[in-house]
Amino acid sequence: HLLKKIQNILKWLRRKSNMELGVALAILGAAIATCAGVGSAIGVGIAGEAADGVMSTDKVSFGSTLVLQALPGTQGIYGMVIAIMILVKIGVLSGNILDVTTSQGLSLFFAGLPIGIVGILSGIFQGRAAASGIMLLSKKEGRLGNAIIYAVMVETYAILAFIISFLMYNGIKIG
Repeated sequence: HLLKKIQNILKWLRRKSNMELGVALAILGAAIATCAGVGSAIGVGIAGEAADGVMSTDKVSFGSTLVLQALPGTQGIYGMVIAIMILVKIGVLSGNILDVTTSQGLSLFFAGLPIGIVGILSGIFQGRAAASGIMLLSKKEGRLGNAIIYAVMVETYAILAFIISFLMYNGIKIG
């Protein structure tokens, strides 16, 4: 039964033109880039749980825990930026979809991968680092800077992935 479905999908793909497949691959690349938001959601949740736990003490301010909780959210922003750039490049957002070859679509697909994959992982690990920083604040006053530095170290890799995705995207010419 599964083999029959796969065969039907392959027949459908053969009937579709090169341009339609290129657009589909580019949209898939944009979708993968937005997956960085999954890492952000998990990371912000992890840090939020830690913040809720330490807010019961009088040592920690809401503002300092909020700063640390927000840090893992940036990966989702980076992924969204790359996704929007891809969708604009192929004309999806303007409603005037361009002719995108399979090669161009595949290139845009690959451009979404670095921020999509690294965004998921770094968002989660940044959330863990931020949660540890929140715990540090509950034990030692005046350590917000230290806590932020540890969490921002993880951010470095999300920024590098964003740059790679951007450079890959920038090298792809459509039309």
